[in-house]
Amino acid sequence: MAETSVRIEGLCKRFGQIAAVSDLSLEVGRGEIFGLVGSDGAGKTTAMRLLCGLLAPDAGEMQVAGADVRGEPQEARARLGYLPQAFSLHHDLSIAENVTYFADLFCQDMAEMRDRLDELLAATGLSEFTDRLAGDLSGGMKQKAALICALIHRPQVLLLDEPTRGVDPVSRRDLWRIVYGLPAEGVTVIVATPDADEAERCSRLGVIAEGAIVDRGTPQELVAEHTSRLVELTVDDQPAGRDALRGMDGVVAVSGIGGSLRVGLAEDGPGAAELAGTLREHELEVTEAAEVEPRLVDALLALDARRACESDG
Repeated sequence: MAETSVRIEGLCKRFGQIAAVSDLSLEVGRGEIFGLVGSDGAGKTTAMRLLCGLLAPDAGEMQVAGADVRGEPQEARARLGYLPQAFSLHHDLSIAENVTYFADLFCQDMAEMRDRLDELLAATGLSEFTDRLAGDLSGGMKQKAALICALIHRPQVLLLDEPTRGVDPVSRRDLWRIVYGLPAEGVTVIVATPDADEAERCSRLGVIAEGAIVDRGTPQELVAEHTSRLVELTVDDQPAGRDALRGMDGVVAVSGIGGSLRVGLAEDGPGAAELAGTLREHELEVTEAAEVEPRLVDALLALDARRACESDG
């Protein structure tokens, strides 16, 4: 891994009896796009808010670009950009006014930031909308305007908390095009997401569950570790199909994705034809059954299933 840009050790945060973050530790290299992937409630947002100093931890240490988040909060914040889930711009200010406001927060002279602003406006396609009030923007435009504000002071680390939730496909593409260009500038990006498709865009991942990292690696490494053979079936009654297949020898995990069942199998497990036959024996209609290449979503589901079995055992 490259020079460490973000280091978290033993991070803990409780809200009453609930442990939102529990002994979370990770390192992220300079210029890396790192994904913090997990389901809703796994602790992603709490971890991001702790890292940028919006919450005080109960225990643990955090360093951002060499600054201690707890001991040097102002220095750490100056090196961070943060795009939260909730829209954070002032609704009654224009895009230009919001950018100026955020530049002032980081003690930046907008005259010196003009080239940076022009570059970000061109990249986001917002050059013609700088006078529009933030509250009047569409969902995708709001996220792009907020990203400009997060990047205007040239942070060394950018935190993105579910940056494309509710965003249209074109805006999603524009956002990721900007993100992909940041490592070349030496910027470290941490993306929190529940979306496996979005997580696949990251160079490396930390899988978070119950506030702790339960696995880490590249998307390809996680797929190789947690999946083997996979069959996809289209069946008329998914719940009944899941129930019918889960008891079969050699079936590791069964999940419904879209209109299909995806069945993880041991190397010596049944084939597509045998699975389809079992479903038809249960009087279910199967229109398609084929072995397919596993994806990250299958690895994450298999990891969840394995953890659930270990917990029950």
